[in-house]
Amino acid sequence: MDRPGVDIGGVTIGGEQLLTVIAGPCVIESQEHCLKVGQRAADVCRRLGLGYVFKASFDKANRSRLASYRGPGLEEGLKILAAVKGRLGVPVLSDIHEPQQAAPAGEVLDGLQIPAFLARQTDLLLAAGRTGKAVNIKKGQFLAPEEMAGPVEKVRSTGNDKIVLTERGTFFGYHRLVNDMTAIERMQEFAPVAFDVTHSCQLPGGEAHQSGGQRGFAPLLARAAVAAGADALFIETHDNPAKALSDSSTVWPLERLEWLLSACLRMAEGRGSR
Repeated sequence: MDRPGVDIGGVTIGGEQLLTVIAGPCVIESQEHCLKVGQRAADVCRRLGLGYVFKASFDKANRSRLASYRGPGLEEGLKILAAVKGRLGVPVLSDIHEPQQAAPAGEVLDGLQIPAFLARQTDLLLAAGRTGKAVNIKKGQFLAPEEMAGPVEKVRSTGNDKIVLTERGTFFGYHRLVNDMTAIERMQEFAPVAFDVTHSCQLPGGEAHQSGGQRGFAPLLARAAVAAGADALFIETHDNPAKALSDSSTVWPLERLEWLLSACLRMAEGRGSR
């Protein structure tokens, strides 16, 4: 199937691009940390010939507990993301949770991300679409792949066709996410598809006070997604996972990022035409 790619700040997802990587810490911990992680991830992708987009959240509005660290907030977070973009020369992506965040975020970001919990929020999708920036919509854990036609239609109604969909697992509750790899090809009927490697390893609420996870399954899931035709991999990575301020049980060790991506690249090179 001839599917056009989507441009995010000069990096293409889909189309003729073999594989693209969206990676960074789950949440902004500091400017210094974002620059450190982003530089190393960018260097890895450059060595492997992979497109790279930096991602970190300025606000994790859906943490399990009120006391959980959420990030620096919109204003300070955008300043940090602008610094990453300027100093590293890479596109930047972050989540928005409210329609009023779209316009200021669109002034800085190359791509706006819609969290899975909010995949059907019409006003949020329309506001993101109106910025003209690429919009990455994570598939709701409660939606079938075919139902993502609705969110895509909402963004496209604004005249914005720069849409990416991200598969991140299905099932709400019960401390488990399950990935249906056929969702990748099904959703590619609407837009290029990224696979969220690390969130797919989550056990939501699995540690009572926070989400748990099984990081060890990340390589298996990543390879399976690439074999199934994923256009991009979404990987949250950290130089010290045990001390990560969000998703410490699932973020991928930065020191092992090149090993993981090398294995996935070999899989992408061997999968042939889709």
